[in-house]
Amino acid sequence: MNEFSYIFLLSLLPTFEGRYAIVYGIGRGYSLWGTLLAASLGVLLLSLTLPVLLPFIDIIMLKLEGTFLGKVAEMYLKYVQRVRKKARPYVEKWGFYGLVIFVAVPLPGTGVWTGSLAAYIFGMENRKTIPALILGGLLSMVITLIPSLGFRFLI
Repeated sequence: MNEFSYIFLLSLLPTFEGRYAIVYGIGRGYSLWGTLLAASLGVLLLSLTLPVLLPFIDIIMLKLEGTFLGKVAEMYLKYVQRVRKKARPYVEKWGFYGLVIFVAVPLPGTGVWTGSLAAYIFGMENRKTIPALILGGLLSMVITLIPSLGFRFLI
């Protein structure tokens, strides 16, 4: 697998996403522009697809509750509860801008995956959710890029 594909796939992983894919790519000495492009495409793909797919994921998880995959559904529902608790202050108080900030903060439990779930839980429209996820995801990449570049030149 080439560097571009690897960074792109890493940028699709929950909590890892574009922000940490950049750190990984820079740390491995991959091309800066290739790393940025691959991670940005990952953020765009997640931001465009997750808000559309989440209603279907909910339906699937609710149907799994009484089956042998009930543990998967239980884990998902617990995750939804954590997201609701963590994101509520941002999304309810500041709406679009709160979601941008929530997604942009490069900490575990934030990001495009969690932000899209928070927007879904709180009923934010996709026409607001998608731009907020894109903007927050790209800001998160910039926030992690700056120190990563600094560390690269120190080593």
